Amino acid sequence: MSDYRPTRDTLAKRIAGEIVLSSHPGQTMRKWRGLLSVNQIDMAKILDLSPSVISDYETGRRKSPGSGFIKRYVESLLDIDEMRGGHYIKQLSRITLDPSDVFSDIREFMAPVSIQEIIEAVDGDLYTGEDQLEQDVFGYTVVDSVKAIMMLSGLDFYRIFGTTSERALIFTSVTRGRSPMIAVKISPFKPRVILLHGLIGDVDPLAVKLAQHEGIPLAVSKMSDEDSMIESLKDVYESTL
Repeated sequence: MSDYRPTRDTLAKRIAGEIVLSSHPGQTMRKWRGLLSVNQIDMAKILDLSPSVISDYETGRRKSPGSGFIKRYVESLLDIDEMRGGHYIKQLSRITLDPSDVFSDIREFMAPVSIQEIIEAVDGDLYTGEDQLEQDVFGYTVVDSVKAIMMLSGLDFYRIFGTTSERALIFTSVTRGRSPMIAVKISPFKPRVILLHGLIGDVDPLAVKLAQHEGIPLAVSKMSDEDSMIESLKDVYESTL
């Protein structure tokens, strides 16, 4: 994994920084453990602690962890990922995290938010995925669909997903939603939920079918103004701080 060391170091700093700055550090610790698919038992084993101690930190029953424990916690998460083949670290190494003008906004939540909360925040109508509304979302990206189609190609498309694909992907400047859904279908990474904004007319039936086939909830924001929608999403983000 030596080729991925810079990515690992950057990720370690990001995770530790989020935990330290969060007003709910335990929730942020649990968020990252979930993103890397590490259970409490494996985490406790590598830290030489009981699972109940991990649970106490993550639920806030113990006082906020010190910097030494946070460093051990983060390094242990990444050690486990490397022992499993480094899937998460390798995924991030393929992603360019520099900002792009195709993104109107991109943020990572400090604590998970449900799909339903995201849809309500943007005044959305749900078309598929009624049984998935309680699933967790860990961030969101607002992307101009026209600019994305014109400017992003190949690995550049990964930039949409930030540090995790378990996020809300909001496409703006949408005509009927077919092109964004085709782009998502051919991508190896799938978002947790897709929202469309700025539709001209009804949603393309093919877009709905593709969302159903991919098992991704699809919703349409009824907010007329893109800036107002982004402000609503920022409110959701700030509620996780």
